[in-house]
Amino acid sequence: MPQAIRYTLLSIRDLLISFGPFVLLAGLLLALAYWWIDPMPPKTVVLATGPAQSAYDEIGKKYKTFLAGYGIEVQLRPTEGSSANLELLRSGTVQLGFVQGGSSNSKPQDESSLSSLGSLFVEPVWLFYRSESATRLLGKGGKLTSLTQLKGWRVNVGTEGSGVPALMAKLLESNKVEAEGMALSRLEQTPATMALLAGETDAIVFASAPESLMVQMLLMTPGVQLMDFVQNEAYSRRFAFLSPATLPRGVVDLAQDVPAQDLHLVAPTTSLIARDDTHPALLHLFSAAANQLHGNAGWFNKAREYPNAKRDELPLAQEADRYIKNGAPLLQRYLPFWAANVIERMWVVLGIIVAVLLPLSRILPPLYQFRVRSRVFKWYAQLREIENRVEADGSSSHAAGLVQELNQLETKVEKVNVPLSYADELYSLRNNIHLVRKKLLRA
Repeated sequence: MPQAIRYTLLSIRDLLISFGPFVLLAGLLLALAYWWIDPMPPKTVVLATGPAQSAYDEIGKKYKTFLAGYGIEVQLRPTEGSSANLELLRSGTVQLGFVQGGSSNSKPQDESSLSSLGSLFVEPVWLFYRSESATRLLGKGGKLTSLTQLKGWRVNVGTEGSGVPALMAKLLESNKVEAEGMALSRLEQTPATMALLAGETDAIVFASAPESLMVQMLLMTPGVQLMDFVQNEAYSRRFAFLSPATLPRGVVDLAQDVPAQDLHLVAPTTSLIARDDTHPALLHLFSAAANQLHGNAGWFNKAREYPNAKRDELPLAQEADRYIKNGAPLLQRYLPFWAANVIERMWVVLGIIVAVLLPLSRILPPLYQFRVRSRVFKWYAQLREIENRVEADGSSSHAAGLVQELNQLETKVEKVNVPLSYADELYSLRNNIHLVRKKLLRA
């Protein structure tokens, strides 16, 4: 083996022996930190949506597509609606779900076990009614503008799991309207719509985003009108979860001028709710998805108005709060998500590890130097012993034996290998052996 390669390998071996335990300790601490923090999210997550063809169902599919780009499988859980989603969140059956403001009575434990990722969009209360029923019950040319006019009507308020019955109960109570004065039904959206078109029901109530196919179809159906909540500002002052909303003239269809005038609506806000034990990286990804999917202008909002934290009924998750205020973190703008996520989640622990290892790292160069030089210095003890014996008894009778010991020592020293940067130490030892030999020969 060439001498240059031999010396290089020797230096590498010394470095590994000296620095190896330090590197091993650092790796162990990093592995423990990674295990403790668990920065990478699970590969699957369950999202509670809503009935088939509902706005929740359509939006849930968009979240599924967005997170699939990061290797996360979103399993969509169809439900009856907002109230059912909240119950599934409370039971831990799902990790996230869409929940409509005012759709259910809150429980004390909700604030400690659930958090919001922000308000995503408004879901106006769509009260559709038959023009024929309005003429029959309110007189010719009659229009619904107040919930007090619903006495004696056949009204479908949706299933319990949708959250609309609880919402309507609050609105009717505020208008001092007794539910017993109406014929209430609780059909699902599709059967309720069929009943309305067949004349079996006078009115139906949805609370849904305008993306709902049912809403868009009924807005274009002749003989079906939408109630004008002329007191929408008053409702928003009475109920914190409600916002006044206006359906602008012509926004549904400009060519046919639908609607033919501005219509006032009341709109609860839908939030994306997560369990507190959901992985933080998942919350971050869902916050990013919400920012992309709900940041555009719509029928009831301007661009970048949502998501926000204005009407949340639950505490806002830290990940969502940072995303709403600052947008995407700096590292995620330049690094892949997995790398940025690991750094962001572990930077505090990395700082602690560096603080622990930094003092230890200062002893490594002296340790390496001592290890290399000890190969040379350990022979000085034997050389000093021979020199002392020369000074004590340098007679010719013992000279031959001492010379032989020096020769044996020199032979051993010649086999010592050190990195080239420490060769001067080795040659100094060999010179000192030569000096002792000269002293012995002069004796």
